[in-house]
Amino acid sequence: MERGGVQRMSALARELTRVFISYNKASHLLRKNLKETNNFFREIRQNYSNICSSGTSDLEPGQLGCISFPRKDEEFLHGIVASVPYILVLGQDCAARYQLLNCLLGEKLLPVGSDLGGTCGPGGGACKRRKLCFNYGRQTRLSLALPGQYELVHQLAANCSRWDTVPLQDLEIQEDCEDSAQRLAELEITLQHPLLQECKVMVVPCSGVQSIEDALGDCTRNAVPVVLYALSRDRVSADEAAALHKLLHLLPFPVCYVRVPVSSGPPPEPGALQRQLVSLGLLPGGAGNCACGAPSQTHASSGKPPSVLGEGLDRLHRLLVPFARQVLSGQQVEAASRLDELHCKYLDLFINQAFDMQRDLQITPRRLEYTHEKECELFSSLMDIANRKQEEIKEMIVETLSAMKEQLLEDAANLEFTDVIMSSSGETVSTKDIKSCIHQIQELIMVRLNQTVANKLISSVDYLRESCVGTLERCLSSLEKSNTEAHNVTSNHLKQILNAAYHVEMTFQSGSNVSRLVWEQIKQIIQRLSWVNPPSITAEWKRKVAQDAIESLSAAKLARSICSQFRTRLNSSHDAFAASLRQLEEGHTDRLGRTEDLWVRVRKDHAPRLARLSLESRSLRDTLLHGKPKLGRELGRGQYGVVYLCDSWGGHYPCALKSVVPPDDKHWNDLALEFHYTRSLHKHERLVDLHGSVIDHTYADGSSIAVLLIMEKLHRDLYTGLKAGLSLKERLLIALDVVEGIRFLHSQGLLHRDIKLKNVLLDKQNRAKITDLGFCKPEAMMSGSIVGTPIHMAPELFTGKYDHSVDVYAFGILFWYLCSGSVKLPEAFEKCSSKDQLWTNVRKGSRPERLPTFDEECWQLMDACWNGDPLQRPLLGIVQPRLQSIMGRLCDGADQKSASLEDSN
Repeated sequence: MERGGVQRMSALARELTRVFISYNKASHLLRKNLKETNNFFREIRQNYSNICSSGTSDLEPGQLGCISFPRKDEEFLHGIVASVPYILVLGQDCAARYQLLNCLLGEKLLPVGSDLGGTCGPGGGACKRRKLCFNYGRQTRLSLALPGQYELVHQLAANCSRWDTVPLQDLEIQEDCEDSAQRLAELEITLQHPLLQECKVMVVPCSGVQSIEDALGDCTRNAVPVVLYALSRDRVSADEAAALHKLLHLLPFPVCYVRVPVSSGPPPEPGALQRQLVSLGLLPGGAGNCACGAPSQTHASSGKPPSVLGEGLDRLHRLLVPFARQVLSGQQVEAASRLDELHCKYLDLFINQAFDMQRDLQITPRRLEYTHEKECELFSSLMDIANRKQEEIKEMIVETLSAMKEQLLEDAANLEFTDVIMSSSGETVSTKDIKSCIHQIQELIMVRLNQTVANKLISSVDYLRESCVGTLERCLSSLEKSNTEAHNVTSNHLKQILNAAYHVEMTFQSGSNVSRLVWEQIKQIIQRLSWVNPPSITAEWKRKVAQDAIESLSAAKLARSICSQFRTRLNSSHDAFAASLRQLEEGHTDRLGRTEDLWVRVRKDHAPRLARLSLESRSLRDTLLHGKPKLGRELGRGQYGVVYLCDSWGGHYPCALKSVVPPDDKHWNDLALEFHYTRSLHKHERLVDLHGSVIDHTYADGSSIAVLLIMEKLHRDLYTGLKAGLSLKERLLIALDVVEGIRFLHSQGLLHRDIKLKNVLLDKQNRAKITDLGFCKPEAMMSGSIVGTPIHMAPELFTGKYDHSVDVYAFGILFWYLCSGSVKLPEAFEKCSSKDQLWTNVRKGSRPERLPTFDEECWQLMDACWNGDPLQRPLLGIVQPRLQSIMGRLCDGADQKSASLEDSN
């Protein structure tokens, strides 16, 4: 073999070694991420499974306390991280296999050509050469061993004398060998070779020695094989085609077919072998699987790299290295993607739970306060009715008795008595029966009066039923649902109070003050009635008794009694309601304390930890797919990173690369959450597009870890644009672009919190995009930290309690710069000697001054945006049309004036 060939093959071995080193590093990172993810899920389940099962939290079972890997994903991921990389060498004959192996390792280890002393036939012939397994070791050594079992005690020729290539007698199984163990044994060759340190290499035996199924036994268990098939002839026989189809069934991996040179015979026909392999279904059809270059792209349908064919060993480097990289990284990309999907799924769950908990913490106290105020309002309204409607109730009773008198008399005359014995002439037997008759007539009058008066009283306050009671009940229902501990006691008690006190369903039952009053007045009838003999119980007698009973009633006394009873019931119900509300408040106070603790843990621990795992899994996926980006010239520096130019990455060009070296866990967490929020956003034309991320574990010679965020590169930032000069129309259009970008962020539940000149980038047409979402967070995930750039920070940021209106304030300051057309600091800010003094002045109301060039409407808009009261700042949905109106008025007028001047000239 010529020296040049040896150098090329050595280069191939080095490149392959790098590919396998990368694979093993990625496997280590996957294994570490999977382990940490499992630990995290286990901790969450242990912490919150009791909460879920006991019902002492808002979290539904199956959420935080029940997060885990889906079984299929867990099995797949564990299978990937446990897989060992192999190079599996097959071929039409021993000479082809051995020649390809020598090429791989870059040295002539196995005999080929005349040294081999014969070749296998198309079906294996009489050749009986063993399976070869190449392993790493500090000393070169050969041994026979049963696969996966033990080494055999056997004297090998290679161990008896020096050798250049492995002796043939050690490769072959002797015909006279009767030891079954020796016939099945594989030849293990230990070499101090860098490639073998990263992977195992296996050369399959002759088909007459071992079936393909048995030979590949090791590769079907937790292995990722790079399958190579050496071809020494122009065609594949039917037996070889069948064996290859069986191989593809056993190992669903692509095959790299390599046409090795032959020392004799006519030259191969160009393309003939490829056409046959395509026709046999061993190569995909199409021009992408060329015989002379790098492998074609992955099949879109399968997501796996295709099988390829290389004609000759001289081009093997260009073919095999990318093929091996695709095969090895394919499953790792799938594993990293599944991990990342799972991380994102549960991270979104944490964020949604944070929103729910924050809303609960904000809304529940307001609901309790509202319930108290509404009940007091209802109580006062009903007491006012009771106090001022006594005369109305008196008149109502008089009118009621007058209206129903005739009907009552008629009903009394026709009343059939019960439990009264009368003679056939209609006379009663005793005084007792007479009293019973009178009592039944009184009962009829009292029941009818009670029903009628109560119904009219209810209708007089019926408007309160929906306006007060309905709203109150809905609010209470919401409070009771969120306080599961009070569900069986407080809820029922409150409903009883509402029914008793505020539905005003009054009936004057026998035990009430009204009923006793009616009875006292009707008893006087009996005293006024005098008779010597028992009267005849006729219709006239019944009518007279009823008329006397009705006339004896005092409407004024009844009205006073009704109102007094109404007030008594109201006071009693009000006190009971207040006691139950206090009980409900106590339950919510305890529950909200637990909710706030959980909210803090989700914000400060759970979500950041999971976001970091997500950043790692996504970065690993991006690295496997697109590689590590190359840093170009420095474009700028910020507080937390350096921005470089990157010519191209992942099919995007040119790119900007932000390199961040997180100094501690807090910065790691912030960066990971930033990355999650940014990549979770749908692509928007007013936001700088984030292409991906890569974690550089070799930064500063491995002493630190850098996170590289690769994003869309634009022409310049707004600060540079203003210094260079921008027209009024361009500046107003930039303002509109920024408002549109902020509105989109807010619609996604995110606050930017750092809107400023350098975080607005311009393209070559001076259209703006917002960048640097380092401080961007959902409101529910904010911990009250003071973040931002001092001159753009709203006063409430210093209190730690703020909302989306801080971005409106920052836009107001940005709009001042846009209207001024300069980057010069406002005078009020320029006078401040320190950041603390600036913050103090801003809290006291210091704002940028009005410049003489400012349009009145522009000044009013920016002044409204930086209002010290967040509630007084305009919504961006109002700011946007105002900006459009300003632009139409100022720019269209200027364009018309310019056009008229040109016409006059």
